[in-house]
Amino acid sequence: QVQLVESGGGLVQPGGSLRLSCAASGIIVSDNRMGWYRQAPGKQRELVAVIIVGGSTMYVDSVEGRFTISRDNAKNTVYLQMNSLKPEDTAVYYCNANLILRQVWGQGTLVTVSS
Repeated sequence: QVQLVESGGGLVQPGGSLRLSCAASGIIVSDNRMGWYRQAPGKQRELVAVIIVGGSTMYVDSVEGRFTISRDNAKNTVYLQMNSLKPEDTAVYYCNANLILRQVWGQGTLVTVSS
């Protein structure tokens, strides 16, 4: 059974930083495309960042240069380091595993950027 468990969300002031973690079980993160998505209130879920099998990364324009996706193969965990946070980054952040036959999602972690 594949399971993704996110952690690290919370309340942060504009300009602050947070690191989200996604601990995976049932799959090997380095063997799969892993991503972070987010959904703000009243908006559709959007892709934020992905890391592919070879280690290359891609970001949505709005977070380029501020967010970094990475993985720790020994811990089988994917991270999203978020710096210079803005109020518009407020959303529920979801970890995603893009498997061959299906998508797997975590339960989400709330990030609130507010003064």
